[in-house]
Amino acid sequence: MGEPGQAGEVVHLRRDGISVVVELGEAVPRLLHWGGELDDPTANTLPATADGPVLNSSIDQPRRFSLWPTEAEGWSGMPAHEGHADGVATTPRLTTVGVHAERTALRLELHDAVADLDIHVEYRLQPGGVLAVTPTLRRRGRDGHYDLAAVQALLPVPPRADELLDFTGRWCRERAPQRRSLGFGSYVRDVRRGRPGHDSPFLMVLGDPGFGFRSGEVWGVHVGWSGNQRYLAERLPEGAGAHGAVLGAGELLRPGEIRLGPGDEYAGPTVYFGYSAGGLDGLAERFHRMIRSRAVHPATPRRMLLNTWEAVYFDHDLDRLTRLAETAAATGVELFVLDDGWFNGRRDPTAGLGDWTVDPTMWPQGLAPLVDTVHRLGLRFGLWVEPEMVNLDSDVAREHPDWVLAPSAGLGPSARHQYVLDLSHDKAWQHVFEQLDALIGEYRLDFLKWDHNRDLLEAVSRSPDGRDRPAVHTQTAAVYRLLDALRAHHPDLEIESCASGGARVDLGILARTDRVWASDTNDPYERQRIQRWTAQLLPPELIGAHVGGATSHTTGRTTSRSFQLVTALFGHAGIEADLAAASAAELDELAAWTGLYRELRPLLHSGRVVRADLAGGDEAPQLLHGVVAADGEAAVFAWVQLATVAVASPGRVPLPGLDDGRDYVVRVRDEAGRPSMRQLVAPPWLATAQAGGLRVPGQLLTRVGLPMPSLDPGQALLLHAVATD
Repeated sequence: MGEPGQAGEVVHLRRDGISVVVELGEAVPRLLHWGGELDDPTANTLPATADGPVLNSSIDQPRRFSLWPTEAEGWSGMPAHEGHADGVATTPRLTTVGVHAERTALRLELHDAVADLDIHVEYRLQPGGVLAVTPTLRRRGRDGHYDLAAVQALLPVPPRADELLDFTGRWCRERAPQRRSLGFGSYVRDVRRGRPGHDSPFLMVLGDPGFGFRSGEVWGVHVGWSGNQRYLAERLPEGAGAHGAVLGAGELLRPGEIRLGPGDEYAGPTVYFGYSAGGLDGLAERFHRMIRSRAVHPATPRRMLLNTWEAVYFDHDLDRLTRLAETAAATGVELFVLDDGWFNGRRDPTAGLGDWTVDPTMWPQGLAPLVDTVHRLGLRFGLWVEPEMVNLDSDVAREHPDWVLAPSAGLGPSARHQYVLDLSHDKAWQHVFEQLDALIGEYRLDFLKWDHNRDLLEAVSRSPDGRDRPAVHTQTAAVYRLLDALRAHHPDLEIESCASGGARVDLGILARTDRVWASDTNDPYERQRIQRWTAQLLPPELIGAHVGGATSHTTGRTTSRSFQLVTALFGHAGIEADLAAASAAELDELAAWTGLYRELRPLLHSGRVVRADLAGGDEAPQLLHGVVAADGEAAVFAWVQLATVAVASPGRVPLPGLDDGRDYVVRVRDEAGRPSMRQLVAPPWLATAQAGGLRVPGQLLTRVGLPMPSLDPGQALLLHAVATD
């Protein structure tokens, strides 16, 4: 199908239980349904019921909400795009010039005659039924420029989607959930930090009032972009055509950032829309299926790693690091990552960023002695870098001050003693690429921890004539090109996206990296919630989760080792502690845990994430979460106590996601240690599960539940269920 369709003609996209139904024939096609799967006869009859009434004091025709809404169709909310050509051409008037449809994809070709813009939008149902929307805008061959002010993908949702969930946070408390009734008007979350930020909206969800992990219809949106962003939910009194509200997202553009001359093109980021009739767990499962289907998704087991930061900080000493590597290898570590402090002039955070050469004073023989030792021990070797940043106390900043991303009027405030390197500058980009390429090749690096430790403030590129242009878009695109180029030269290299913890967690950066560092805190109290909500979008194998010291260096809180170990198990696990100072008993405990991780990671990194709805809602003091194999064959659950509660006994707690029709043997896995409990005698079933296994019907586990023990705060019980047939 290449030409615009006739009125009432329907395109029906279907995949993995999701239907997207679009009606052709109008100036711009409109979406009739996005949600649970429909059969073709039902989809084909939707146009007959697609219009609402003509309202009083309104336009003189039924309101319609198209796939690219503008004021021309009577839409008074956020338009799909805005801009102007030297102050004119501000009222888009779109027509459809091409439609290309397949079973799971639709490509619309629209033209705005007012601004002489071609707008191409691809809608593609991904594995899991997630709808990916990618817009491209191109200026045709007129004189002058078109300043693009905004572009966002917008989809309607029904009136029953009345409760909104998104996220906020801060350093070491990322992805903190917040809920509200949508109400009337616009709820807009603009991200102006040059990266998604610790307070990133992350995933905006609309759903039935009171939706939970296991229940309720929900519609969610995520923008796969690592720069400035916009998320929005909007409800007008007149609705959105026959729909109730609108959900959308896109790149946030600064004034003058995108100027389209004749033949110029703007390729917007992909925006991902997900629907589930099974609550937040159902929505997470859809996103996880899509992410795991990617060609770039890690295909090998996620190696147990040790990161040296909390073990040595900037105190790099070959003998000390060698002992650390030897102890790590004996404990079951598979990847050794040398963190910040190895490069020229780097003794503290004030100097060295930008000079990606090994410090000759600290490392007179280079890194080879340490790398060779690590490889001889059978471990892989990784290195910390922060290629997008620069200290003023560095050779590159002294020699090329024009490479610092800042206004011509002068530098603004530093953050963490650093500024941003303008990677949209060709020579700066080439400098960083050549230094990293040489490092990776010389030391046969297997892994880069790629950090990004500050917001982009006054992010403009300076031109020789003193005119400054907004640069977050070009900076983000340059970072993507840099990552792509390094991966092309070194296809086996793994890269972690870290941004002062979890300030850059999005599907744009994850198209080029292999995991994210969810947070700079290893405190398991904080980590339980951070990982719980990071998993709303990302599967566990992409979430870095480490065991730190007994006392957290970010919170000052002392926690039990078993609580740390159980918490870190539900991710891409690692260690961030000075193992060379650990006792023999502590090392035995860690070795047992790393063995457990290797045993369970095939399940943990392929199964469905499940979370129980318990008293307290999103901030419940008791948590029950787990991972269940896709075929229901096995599952791992954690029963977690974060704080005391007024109820003395937890009572029966169902284990979600198992197969009702099968029997299971439930065992307590105590390789990570046993939790301390606040009771005279534990529920009797627990002794059976510890001794050899408790055999019970799946229906008892899923519908009735097990009477859980009363744990002390800061404790977790690990349960492993395996089907018996």
